[in-house]
Amino acid sequence: MTAVAVLPRTETAAAPPRLRKRWLAFAAVMTAAVMDLLDSTVMNVAAPAIRGDLGGSYASLQWMAAGYTMALAVLLLVGGRLGDLVGRKRALLIGVAGFTVTSLLCGLAVSPEMLIGSRVAQGAFAAVMLPQGFGLVRDLFEPDERAKAFGFFGPIMGLAAVLGPIIGGSVLDANLLGTGWRAIFLINLPIGLFTFVVAAKHLPNTKPAERRVSLDVPGLLIASAGLFALVYPLVQGHELGWPLWSKLLLIASLPVLVGFGIHQSRRSRGGVTPLIEPRLLKSRSYVSGVFFAVVFFGALAGTFVLGMFLQVGLGYSPIRASLALAPWALGALIGSAISGMTMQKYGRRLLHIGLATMAAGLAGTYAVLAATGVSVGSWDIAAPTLLGGIGMGMVFVPLFDIVLSGVRDTEVGSASGMLGSFEQVGIALGIAVIGTIFMGKVAHADPTARAAAALDGTQTALLATIGAIALAFAAGFLMPKTARGNIEH
Repeated sequence: MTAVAVLPRTETAAAPPRLRKRWLAFAAVMTAAVMDLLDSTVMNVAAPAIRGDLGGSYASLQWMAAGYTMALAVLLLVGGRLGDLVGRKRALLIGVAGFTVTSLLCGLAVSPEMLIGSRVAQGAFAAVMLPQGFGLVRDLFEPDERAKAFGFFGPIMGLAAVLGPIIGGSVLDANLLGTGWRAIFLINLPIGLFTFVVAAKHLPNTKPAERRVSLDVPGLLIASAGLFALVYPLVQGHELGWPLWSKLLLIASLPVLVGFGIHQSRRSRGGVTPLIEPRLLKSRSYVSGVFFAVVFFGALAGTFVLGMFLQVGLGYSPIRASLALAPWALGALIGSAISGMTMQKYGRRLLHIGLATMAAGLAGTYAVLAATGVSVGSWDIAAPTLLGGIGMGMVFVPLFDIVLSGVRDTEVGSASGMLGSFEQVGIALGIAVIGTIFMGKVAHADPTARAAAALDGTQTALLATIGAIALAFAAGFLMPKTARGNIEH
């Protein structure tokens, strides 16, 4: 979710006739964003049911989540460029169509490998679909209505985040037409069809950029190779006993990613459009903000572990696990409202307050688990997870505006895209690292001892998450003190 600052209101003429159904077209743009949000979090409740049906290792469950976010992270770097090449409307339609088809492939998967491959493809099309949203809103609305439209983004995405796991759990529990877990992907078919038809009919046609923008295919391949070398051994290493090749691959990822940075600098000096703007990497405040985002979003994998503990360790149904974690989602909505009203006043201090609150909630959850063990109930963790969610929401909303505070107006688009990509990298790394901690405890446990192993893994993962939050807290002091106001991004 990307924060959007309020735009100044100006008087303009009425919208042209072709845009009179602009709010319906806006609904299609929002639906595309909500589809991505729901599918990026659905593995939290669906993973155990999928493994029970398709089999596979616990590492394969991680790849079903991490593969989606990793593809999204890498290809977000070029998704915006595609809008310049073919026009934003056409790029959105390509993304929606591909996302819908790959959702069908996910729902028809007959093996873990097919599902992982379909999830990667789904993430790739999401990366084409998502970056077009803000540009299309600018195309749809005159400035006096544009602020109102942008103002809907945060609450709608926040509500989707709250209801998403509950809806996913409900769909799983309902077992629609005997489809089981497959329904969480197949439900995208009517939603995707609606989005495509409405977008095709009511979105304005935008011309490609006059100056042809070339896609940096070599840069994309280098970035993909570096991220794969980093994430793959983290997910598979524990499953295979950390063979030598996995350690060498981890080490090799660093020079590959450095090489990507050098490649981007050379393209920029040669007057060729890079995937990222190298000047941004020389800004201490911006680089600190990117580092903060990677660590913070990586720490959110702690909620993934809690959902896995309730289902794998305690045998909760998907809907019961979703409802047990509803206080976290409700807290996130409360925290988002608080920070939305106060971020211009408190700026960076909100991040530190939010992180401290989030850490307190996770520490409280750890204490409850230590006291109750495997007999823990949903109400036992309600208060600390509510507190943790409030802290997360307080960080979530102002983060983009604070990181972008020191960025030039001409670089906001590039900086936003890069920050969004690294946000997804953080999620993928968090699932890999914190998920590995949990899976390492559970994967080889005797079935009779699985609950105790899951409890141990969850407590260890919570401590690691608190450590990541402490690291983000320290990085926060290097970020701009105030949020960026009155911009459009």
